[in-house]
Amino acid sequence: MALTAGIVGLPNVGKSTLFNAITKAGVEAANYPFATIEPNVGMVEVPDHRLNDITKLVRPKKTVPTTFEFTDIAGIVKGASKGEGLGNKFLSHIRQVDAICQVVRCFDDGNITHVSGKVDPISDIETINLELIFADLDTVEKRMARVAKIAKTKDKDAVAEMEVLEKLKEALENNQLANTVEFYDEQLPYVRNLFLLTRKKMLYVANIGEDEVADPTGNPYLAQVVALAKTQGAEVVPVCARLEEEIAELDDEEKQIFLEDYGMTESGLDRLIKKAYSLLGLATYFTAGEQEVRAWTFKVGMKAPQAAGIIHSDFERGFIRAETLSYDDLMSYQSVAKAREAGKYRSEGKEYVVQDGDIMLFRFNV
Repeated sequence: MALTAGIVGLPNVGKSTLFNAITKAGVEAANYPFATIEPNVGMVEVPDHRLNDITKLVRPKKTVPTTFEFTDIAGIVKGASKGEGLGNKFLSHIRQVDAICQVVRCFDDGNITHVSGKVDPISDIETINLELIFADLDTVEKRMARVAKIAKTKDKDAVAEMEVLEKLKEALENNQLANTVEFYDEQLPYVRNLFLLTRKKMLYVANIGEDEVADPTGNPYLAQVVALAKTQGAEVVPVCARLEEEIAELDDEEKQIFLEDYGMTESGLDRLIKKAYSLLGLATYFTAGEQEVRAWTFKVGMKAPQAAGIIHSDFERGFIRAETLSYDDLMSYQSVAKAREAGKYRSEGKEYVVQDGDIMLFRFNV
């Protein structure tokens, strides 16, 4: 899948440190603004215990996890929508991502300079969101100038679009994100055609201190971010970027010991990756055989032929049927043969909507 989640934030909030941990890419992480100028793109493996469970039963020669993209985008500053700092680069790069992971500093450290001189996560969020809002407002106003002339002729489409534009303009002028504004189904095409930045899905990543990872609930900065996110229908994932960068360098056994020492059952990065994956509307199906057990990423709502096409275009073009078994049923019966005997192994046609956790065998003829 070509979808990507962009990591954004003010300078020195831990974006690049987090990106280093996610991708082990070793991009520059320096204690000064704009250490990240060009966007760094990295593929991440999606942690999924189901892949390991299937592997234990099938015992293939190899196991292949699924992946998706994270993009680390230059730090933003106040005035970016007017070209301040690296504003123009920031806006062009963020237009290319499908969801936004906004890293917010929620820890105190006198050795790490904050661009505004103090730690204030709500102010940081407002700075970024306002720049996105200003950019969207500019887009809406430019479109209104063109559509208004046509709407005067009583053109039905233009009149309908003007209603949408006016609603968006009012919301943006009141500092509302476009993704908090509700529209009728027939209005959505007009909204989508604007490619607004604040229509993108948003996830807040609260970068907390090392001593808070086991129980971050006492962090007052985090509490502020959670309260704000609720008003936007957004989610928050607390992580300690510095700690996650250390964890990323460990092998699986060392990682487990490290997590236990810190009172964690899974790393913050694993939670972040899974949340971002879900935010993008992605899910996973599996293929399983003696040669290989593999996880495949698909878009929620895909039908069987399109999901088959992710493996190879011939699978979609010559699709006949999909032999399907759910992960839960495989775990219940502990073998494909026993699941088949119990009637849990199904043959699905072209209209079947693939479900997260399906184990698929595609039949096709080209």
